[in-house]
Amino acid sequence: MRIGLLTEGGYPYVSGDAGLWCDRLVRGLGQHEFEVYALSRSERQEAAGQVALPPHVTRVRTAPLWTAEGDGVVHGRRARRRFTEHYGALVSVLCEGAPADIGTDRSSPQADRFGNALYGLAELARDEGGLVSALRSEGAVRALEHACRAPGAVGAAREARVPDLLAVAGHLEHALRPLSLDWYEDDGGDGLGSVDLCHAASGGAAALPGLLARHFLGVPLLVTEYGVRLRTHYLAGAGAGAGAGAGAGAGGAGSGGGAAVSAGAASLSGAAPGPSQGPVQVPVPEGAPAVRSLLAAFHGRLAAEVYRQAACVTSGNAHARRWQERCGADRAKLRTVHPGMDASRFAEVGDSPDAADPRTLVWVGRVEPAKDLVSLLHAFAEIRKEQPGTRLRIFGASAGAEGQAYLGHCRMLAAQLFPDEAAGPHSVGDNPVSFEEIGGPEVPGLAEAYAAGAVVVLSSVVEGFPAGLVEAMFCGRATVSTDVGAVVEVIGGTGLVVPPRNPRALAEACVALLRDPGRRARLGAAARARALELFAVEQNTAAFHGIYLEVVSRSPVRRGGLDAAGEPRPFAVPAEAWLPGRWTGLGGRAVPRYPSAWTAGPPVRGTAAVRGSVAAPASSAPRTTTGAPAPAAATEGAL
Repeated sequence: MRIGLLTEGGYPYVSGDAGLWCDRLVRGLGQHEFEVYALSRSERQEAAGQVALPPHVTRVRTAPLWTAEGDGVVHGRRARRRFTEHYGALVSVLCEGAPADIGTDRSSPQADRFGNALYGLAELARDEGGLVSALRSEGAVRALEHACRAPGAVGAAREARVPDLLAVAGHLEHALRPLSLDWYEDDGGDGLGSVDLCHAASGGAAALPGLLARHFLGVPLLVTEYGVRLRTHYLAGAGAGAGAGAGAGAGGAGSGGGAAVSAGAASLSGAAPGPSQGPVQVPVPEGAPAVRSLLAAFHGRLAAEVYRQAACVTSGNAHARRWQERCGADRAKLRTVHPGMDASRFAEVGDSPDAADPRTLVWVGRVEPAKDLVSLLHAFAEIRKEQPGTRLRIFGASAGAEGQAYLGHCRMLAAQLFPDEAAGPHSVGDNPVSFEEIGGPEVPGLAEAYAAGAVVVLSSVVEGFPAGLVEAMFCGRATVSTDVGAVVEVIGGTGLVVPPRNPRALAEACVALLRDPGRRARLGAAARARALELFAVEQNTAAFHGIYLEVVSRSPVRRGGLDAAGEPRPFAVPAEAWLPGRWTGLGGRAVPRYPSAWTAGPPVRGTAAVRGSVAAPASSAPRTTTGAPAPAAATEGAL
């Protein structure tokens, strides 16, 4: 079949999110054709280039999400009236606020109004050639202001000032840019009409083209979220104000946290923008309640609509799956497909678990406050009291100014807690805690880092899917982890788990493993077997192959049943359509140019079963069944 892979800020670009996972998925499913539709996040990402693509990737179409030049479309009176109607309906739903429990709001009138308004704007963009100038116009800001002042608007929306309105209008223009793309041609064009299934690699902006392809063309949509985009928006908005929250929710900031509202762009009065008129950057008010409320409502409604229209929604772990359900996904559509990771580079270390230093603890990751190295250092102080010869090797680098400052703080704390120790009066002192970076001559790669110690420690206070923990399991190492995110689901009884921010519990668990080599060996072997079974690349690609077949069998694209050569087109007609009965709902049946012999003749009706005996067939004609078994669902990963 032909898969349309929808990405945002990642594959096929060299840098970005989920690029490695998408590349492994595409290469592992060589029996299918892939078309990649990618939204880029920045000019730097585009300049870095793209990865080498396998031959069964037949088409790559890209569009910049970080910028949008004026489309030059001059809207007539009727188009302006349609835009005002649909945009006004959309922002009116936002001004009513996000539902208290969006998970039970899938079929509410507000959800239907939001969907109708979104598809109305998409149809207008398709008819008129784009909506960039309309979304940047003064009319859009006026419609937003009218909705905020209307009866029924929440208190935060009623208090919106002019800078708040400009900020929200700018973020909506950024988030709705995929509506103006030319990816939604009918069958035979260069767009999504030629694919059998759209697979969005994330929610938010990446899923919006798939949502429109389903609306315009009937292409089924599969959404995969290894990090729930709506959850990211909520957390970022609560921690860093509306500017950072909108950037995370819309899929990356295109203008450094500013709302690009073009004062000179084409207005709804029909005036075309001049060549020298560009977007004016309006700073987002930090922590403005109106901005946070309206953007949270938009991203919540968009996520709920994506979940409602998707044929299947997958997550990487049960933790993310619970978030998806709480954000509006139907439990019947949810599947858990663990991320596939390459185990081959850890095979040599996993085959020789006895080569590790039995007195060394290892920590591997990115140095940042969420990893809580401070608690690990305090726990190591308790470990040294019980096991004086123990060492702690911290492998990782910091990112950004905050990470650099945190790394410096951890180095100072380690120097205070553990003064340099010397074996004798004439020896050079050494600190039992070392901060190292991977890539040097002693530790050239991740496998060598995990091989340096017998116990791997994870001390995080916030964690999604702990990829580093899975890598340690591939290496056959015993682990001590904090109970955050999907840690318990990944470990599954093959390691020790302690509460976060509890140095004493962390120290006791580490000491227990350091004192018991046999227990370390048993846990390490069990961890490696579990990781190879659940988290290898092969299980990931096999699961998605099964989901592809399931979705296409249940939701086929209703296009012509025959191709140009007169042969039946694969997946054009569901398998149930070949069975007699009115329940299929199909007006006609595709007949191949050269039908097979077994298809000749009228269908044979099944006979009623006789109780107590088995009736012989009335003739030698082939028998038919009156029903077909439902296609097998993809097997979920074990918890």
